[in-house]
Amino acid sequence: MRKLPVPPRSCRGTRTVRSGHDRCVILANGVIRTLDPSLPESRALAIAGDRIAGGVGVHETALASPETVDLGGRCVLPGFTDSHVHFPTWAVAQHEVSLDGCSSLDEALARVAAAETTGTSLRGFGWRSGDWNDPRDPTKDDLDRVTGDRPTALIAKDYHSLWLNSAALALAGGDLEVDGGVVERDAQGEPTGVLREEAAWRFKDRYLTIPAAEYLDAMRAGIKVANARGVTCVNDKDGWLGAAGLWQQLEAQGALTLRVWQSVPADMLPELRALSLRSGFGSPLLRVGYLKVFMDGTLGSQTASMLDGSGVRITSGGDVAEIVRAGAAAGWPVGVHAIGDRANREALDAFERTRDVWQPAGLRQRIEHAQCLSLDDLPRFAELGVAVSAQFTHAPSDEELAKRYWPDLLEGTYSFRSLLESGALLANGSDAPIEELDPWAGVLAAVLGHWRVDQRLTVEQALHATCVAPTWLSHDERKRGTLLPGKLADLVVLDRDPVAIPADELPEVQVVATMVAGRWVHNPPPWD
Repeated sequence: MRKLPVPPRSCRGTRTVRSGHDRCVILANGVIRTLDPSLPESRALAIAGDRIAGGVGVHETALASPETVDLGGRCVLPGFTDSHVHFPTWAVAQHEVSLDGCSSLDEALARVAAAETTGTSLRGFGWRSGDWNDPRDPTKDDLDRVTGDRPTALIAKDYHSLWLNSAALALAGGDLEVDGGVVERDAQGEPTGVLREEAAWRFKDRYLTIPAAEYLDAMRAGIKVANARGVTCVNDKDGWLGAAGLWQQLEAQGALTLRVWQSVPADMLPELRALSLRSGFGSPLLRVGYLKVFMDGTLGSQTASMLDGSGVRITSGGDVAEIVRAGAAAGWPVGVHAIGDRANREALDAFERTRDVWQPAGLRQRIEHAQCLSLDDLPRFAELGVAVSAQFTHAPSDEELAKRYWPDLLEGTYSFRSLLESGALLANGSDAPIEELDPWAGVLAAVLGHWRVDQRLTVEQALHATCVAPTWLSHDERKRGTLLPGKLADLVVLDRDPVAIPADELPEVQVVATMVAGRWVHNPPPWD
């Protein structure tokens, strides 16, 4: 039996549970899945302060008078990381009109008409015309019928298109055009009410400003929801709206109960360099980690950059290479949004051309999404050491659209198993609010829901992508991600062991409790 480290002095001779780093807890009578191949399973787990204090066969007598938690046969896993989430945007969207799942334009309009919201304008999200029984793009005239003169803006499910009514369009006057953006127009040259890519984003930035107080309130509630779903860390993508400052305020208020690895827009690099800031600066809970750049659009908006010449190129491969090189000189890795096969090839080319500067510096580069790949490019992620930040829930959600728009390219789409077998690092995220912030839903999508059966993952592989692999992206693999002595006590308790149960029981798995740094942040024991 492995001996435990000597417990902190405050653990000796008392059974009082203390708040802070003197707390000692043993989780017993359950299954501990460490997710480390050297020690895959344990009968109990000891926690001293914010760290794992022991591994296999821990017994209550190994610590002097700790608190013992009876797991009652439940399963403990390392905490879940959402490796790609727009957290503030997702949090605010929980209080907006949801058009997700609408099967027709009429259903979408009915939801807008029935919305009970306050304020001078109306916001909503989640429409996808490709899912409608009449899959045409909506127009301002459609929306005017149910909104009147109240400015209304509805962001698409992929967050790359914006549907406006006439009152909202009037806010911008004629100022809609922007490089890298698309303004849909009718036969007379008038805006239809749908903006795409940069045109949509700039409109939101200028005319749909959300007060910081609204973001903060929504994020407080959102953190509780995330914790309840087993989330102990997020890789947040909303750096463009100053999310790091929002997170910092929540941390100062004691409301931050998960870890944040924050991206910032690549065009902020001059400011970061002027302050001599490098990747990883921040606190144990909140760190700013990497630059974000867009190469293309999305599948749903048909703006993904494809090798056949279709789609929208937001940033060229040459420009990405310059960003990667400049980032490496300043100590910053890059996360590149690339969905189409051309966008992914150009991103990989950019990383390959600049490997002489970023590989020696140990920077951990990543491509976000990688939804459609040329088979020739699939092995290059592993060859270059570029991580794949994928979203397992996109596969079942996008099935019909992929078959409609990429019918001849399906062999290279959502290639989760092939990427793993090539040796690539695969990290799972939700892309919330495009999909729901729910890591277990991602596991189910990868294991049971993927329509490419040959690309489904085992439960162990999906858990690795959700618990272990993301820690490499933030240089945390020696601190968390597995439940071994000395690592941070970030963990989730499930009501059953997902590795041992039949596949048809996996959808029934429930999160019971969540711990971050040795403190219960959701549903502390005892449990019924």
